[in-house]
Amino acid sequence: QVQLVESGGGLVQAGGSLRLSCAASGSKFSINVMGWYRQAPGKQRDLVATITRGRDINYADSVKGRFTISRDNAKNTVYLLMNSLKSEDTAVYYCSATPYIGPEYWGRGTQVTVSS
Repeated sequence: QVQLVESGGGLVQAGGSLRLSCAASGSKFSINVMGWYRQAPGKQRDLVATITRGRDINYADSVKGRFTISRDNAKNTVYLLMNSLKSEDTAVYYCSATPYIGPEYWGRGTQVTVSS
């Protein structure tokens, strides 16, 4: 069973920055894709960014140019640097990890609140 532990959420003013981290443990197989998703109240969970083990990256259009995803394969950790935060970025941010073999796993989420 893969466990994901997220950290780094919090309250920030509009225009500010936050850095999220997510460490994965317990996987029998190397983790291929790691990513961040977010869910605002009353809305569906949406993709923010994903990164493969080979560092192929995909961003949602709404965060391009403001957010940067990165990972440390040796530590099975993925990061999300969020700059120029807007009130519409307020959501619970979830980490996901998909091993080469097996299902996708999810973290419990970390709250990000951007005050305007």
